Amino acid sequence: MRGVFKLVISVSLILNLFSCDSKWINYFYPNTDIENTFSDRRVGYNNIIVPSRNEIIVDDMLEIKEEEVIASETPPIDEMDIFKKYSGVYELPVIGATGYAAIDLPLYGFPAERANVIRILDAGQGFTILMEELNWWYIDVNNIRGWVKCNYCMINIPDIIPSIIHNNTNTYSSLFRSSGFNIPNITGRILYSSRDFNARLFREEYIAPVLYGMAGKIYDAQKAALAEGNSLIIYEAFRPTAAHDIVYDELLRLAGTNTTVFNGMNTPPYSTRWFLLPAPFNHQRGTAIDVSLARVIRSETRISGIYEYLYITDYEEYRMQTPMHELSIQAVVFRDIVSSVSETAWLQTEFARNTTDGTKIMHKYLTDAGLTPLASEWWHFNDLPYTRFATLNRISGRYLLDRTYSIPPVNTAPPRNQILLEQRQIIADRIIWMQEALKNLDNYLDNLRR
Repeated sequence: MRGVFKLVISVSLILNLFSCDSKWINYFYPNTDIENTFSDRRVGYNNIIVPSRNEIIVDDMLEIKEEEVIASETPPIDEMDIFKKYSGVYELPVIGATGYAAIDLPLYGFPAERANVIRILDAGQGFTILMEELNWWYIDVNNIRGWVKCNYCMINIPDIIPSIIHNNTNTYSSLFRSSGFNIPNITGRILYSSRDFNARLFREEYIAPVLYGMAGKIYDAQKAALAEGNSLIIYEAFRPTAAHDIVYDELLRLAGTNTTVFNGMNTPPYSTRWFLLPAPFNHQRGTAIDVSLARVIRSETRISGIYEYLYITDYEEYRMQTPMHELSIQAVVFRDIVSSVSETAWLQTEFARNTTDGTKIMHKYLTDAGLTPLASEWWHFNDLPYTRFATLNRISGRYLLDRTYSIPPVNTAPPRNQILLEQRQIIADRIIWMQEALKNLDNYLDNLRR
């Protein structure tokens, strides 16, 4: 009886040791089928190498040598192409970029949902991305390393698409107006802080996070713009809930006392809700950008780590039908009202009479890339598939993202052996724990016999 009881307990301990499901196994044995739930078409494009079946031998699982780690991570200088253009998915690698947890998010010891949870990251927690593997990121957060599901994370756009021009006026002098009237306590004010020294770009830069799945679409639009001598200007990506609520409250207060403002937003078929909704809205979910377009006048090549990238030094913004963030029917972009939750309804109508050529050119770049325009604001574009995903997962943006964690991409080869060394140490710790547990079990059973 004692032997059977001990066998049952031992099996339980072994299962706890590995916390193993098919995805954990597939990390070490990548030739098997891997479940990839809601994985964006771009997740995994960095072609990160994982160990092959023959490289993992259970018997010597704990015998990796530290010198192997160093050798694998640092190629000889004469084998490195210094200052080259990055050939991956974006202008700069995802590795080394800043990410943010969009919701409370488990940090796992292995890239598997049934692996041990090291800790829970608070929504809004920032981190450095060290490696990408399918729909997982290996990250460093306050010197603690582990794996997170990247679909539930935002990424800082300047870190991976540095050619885009950024001008987040809400961080220094808000442009929000309605029918030409200043909105009290909003227009000209600082609504929130979202600018930091970016060590990856070696300059002060705006922070512009979006859900990772949206980033590829923004890059497609920017590539199309650059090909014609233009560039996107992102005025805002993520907007904190607290800032959004203040704008909403003050706009309603102004509309209640100013007939011109009220009528400017409530001319049929439009109403106030078309220009601002209470949070959480898509800016809080990380699935919207406010954007304009510029002609590139001058640019230069800059360096981040070992990679070159384009930096625009002078530009001329296209004339649009209204100034940015003019909340009234003057900013309406289509002749007819179209559903804001349909990816195709806007295709059934035409541009409004006062829509400028600049607006039309910009719309083509962004809609060809898979983003959806908002009928009432020429500057606003949504990623509707990820909006549905964010709504389902209750991403609400109740945090401030005002710090970056970026590092220069000196070497994008994944530190495979280093990661394995860390994870094997976890296994070693669990083996020691299991041995102690079995020893305590023996003592307990001996006491029962007495």
